Amino acid sequence: MSDFKVIISGSGPAGLAAAILVAMDGIKTAVVAPASQLTDPRTVALMQPSMQFLKYAGLWTPDIEAVSAPLKRLQIVDDTGNYVTAPDVTFSAAEAKLDAFGWNVPLAHLTPSMLKRAEALGVVIIDDKSESSELQEHSTVLRTAKGQTLSAEVIIAADGVESPIRKSRDIKMESWRFDQSALVTTFSHTGPHGFMSTEYHKGAGAFTTVPLPGNRSSLVWMEKPGKAQKLFELSDAELAVEIQIETKGNLGRISDIGTRKVFPMRGERAAVFAKDRVILLGEAAHTQPPLGAQGLNMSFRDAAQAADLIIGAKDAGAVSVMKEYDKLRRVDVIPRQQMISMVNTSLLSEFAAFGLLRAAGLAAVAKIPPLRSLAMAQGLAPSSNLPFAMRG
Repeated sequence: MSDFKVIISGSGPAGLAAAILVAMDGIKTAVVAPASQLTDPRTVALMQPSMQFLKYAGLWTPDIEAVSAPLKRLQIVDDTGNYVTAPDVTFSAAEAKLDAFGWNVPLAHLTPSMLKRAEALGVVIIDDKSESSELQEHSTVLRTAKGQTLSAEVIIAADGVESPIRKSRDIKMESWRFDQSALVTTFSHTGPHGFMSTEYHKGAGAFTTVPLPGNRSSLVWMEKPGKAQKLFELSDAELAVEIQIETKGNLGRISDIGTRKVFPMRGERAAVFAKDRVILLGEAAHTQPPLGAQGLNMSFRDAAQAADLIIGAKDAGAVSVMKEYDKLRRVDVIPRQQMISMVNTSLLSEFAAFGLLRAAGLAAVAKIPPLRSLAMAQGLAPSSNLPFAMRG
């Protein structure tokens, strides 16, 4: 008999989401990850299906809502300076008959809250690092850095880009890199943000401001790696000036820069999302630049889809479960990665036709109502196969 039905390697939001959902059904579950004292300065724009998951799982609490902000409008601004530029495109949640497209939530508050919820549901938290896994006849074994050996029907690998579980199963990754890094931070401003997230398309990538409570916003600034590092090394006052310039004064005077971090930009996708009693979630399965608020929303869908299949299966690691998860996630993940890469490449490319096509596409979305509706719907979630916990 296995020690657990489900073992999750990794204690980030995606892994904890899976742990919470299966534990809510009474499934014996463990999370294996070293305890972290680091605070993640990032915020995540969670669209309505992800918000439905938070509510379903008992995670949307007054404490989390108090440090988060609704996303009532989404704006795309062509600030490339190209000869042909697109008109500004603004989407309103009211158009989609929603109070908000979603909420901007700080990970520094969300992740500890998810860990606490998992523990309350009886998930066993093991302070150790996963090193490898091995397929058995009717189970799978996880080995840790401290020498523990744990068995389960299925292992969920939510242990990041360098996932040791994925590597131990020799699941290959297709990788593509961008000549970019992303600077993330938060800042205060004297003007109101109006609960609008603005994605400025610039020559080195997107510069995105996302509202937080009060006159404060989070920032994801994609730049050439050398420029991003120089921005990272500026004083708070100097960086405030740079943000002031890039936002064109639309948010008033900038001040009070928060903790900052720089991340290299790349895209990756596993050759298969599940096999041999291992399911890949989040960055262990796919990564992409932070355009269109897709990252954690896609990872939460990974987790919820895995939970749906595990809860309904007699054997959580059965071949049929592996094949179904891979099929369902590929039809969501691959087209979104392709679209994100195409838009990002069009910003970086010096080939004029790329910029012209992007500008024409944005202009069409701005002016043709059916295209606007389609863009909003697909930005929120897939049109089919939405996992149970995200349906509302």
